[in-house]
Amino acid sequence: MKQETIDRIRRFSEDRDWDQFHSPANLAKSIAIEAGELLECFQWNDDGYDIQEVKEELADVMVYCIDLLDKLGLDADEIINEKMESNEKKYPVEKAKGSSKKYNKL
Repeated sequence: MKQETIDRIRRFSEDRDWDQFHSPANLAKSIAIEAGELLECFQWNDDGYDIQEVKEELADVMVYCIDLLDKLGLDADEIINEKMESNEKKYPVEKAKGSSKKYNKL
């Protein structure tokens, strides 16, 4: 994530005095709400979505995620790579390839 993007998100909230509303819990709730709006773009039709609407809702989810990372002092690359290491152990290629089963059912 580019620092200028993080700074822009931070500045947007600060300029509007919205930090008072952006507790980690409220940001997590907002992520879930925006993820629901993203999912709504695909409701009833897997193929007939409006890419502009998808981009806007996806951006909303990502902005809240970045804001939460920033509030908690976390690094996106670090936590994603930690999670990928965990996933690679839970889903070894030789067991998981081509399967949608959960790791404990492989």
